[in-house]
Amino acid sequence: MQNTKKQQVHQQVQQWLEQVVIGLNLCPFAAKPNRNQQIQIFISEAQSEDILLEEIYQQLKQLDRTPVDELETTLVVTPGLFDDFADYNQYLDLIDALVFQMGYQGIYQVASFHPDYCFHGTEPEDAENLTNRSPYPIFHLIREESMEKVLKHYPDPEGIPERNIERVEGLSPEEIEKLFPFLK
Repeated sequence: MQNTKKQQVHQQVQQWLEQVVIGLNLCPFAAKPNRNQQIQIFISEAQSEDILLEEIYQQLKQLDRTPVDELETTLVVTPGLFDDFADYNQYLDLIDALVFQMGYQGIYQVASFHPDYCFHGTEPEDAENLTNRSPYPIFHLIREESMEKVLKHYPDPEGIPERNIERVEGLSPEEIEKLFPFLK
């Protein structure tokens, strides 16, 4: 992947992070690490699932050896893989197995974002899917300890998904077009 293309992908993901995830307050915990430059956006050039799994392994190892005050979380962006949401969703099982095999269960978890994200039991056009729609397929590697610390001090964390759905359902068509220009 050319440097220019890689920079463009990075810029699009950063814009989505700031305008959608933080701007709509979909993840109330993202603003601080973003402000402190503790979120790594890793753009994968992998063209095969095996190579991507190795890259995710390396990113988990990097999180493990880097202090949390330097690196809070990593977004693994895969512009060259997983155009199909079903394939992407199935691949999550491999990542979960990797986390388990590495002995990282309870230490790291993976959140998922995709341009065609569709929650089980919803229709593709349902607004609630916007909460997990991103410009590219993304695997978000999260430190569970950090999440637990933040959740202890956040009022009604169980209500976050419902509030997020209400927020995106309240967007006008113009706002959706502006915030999600990557949607087909």
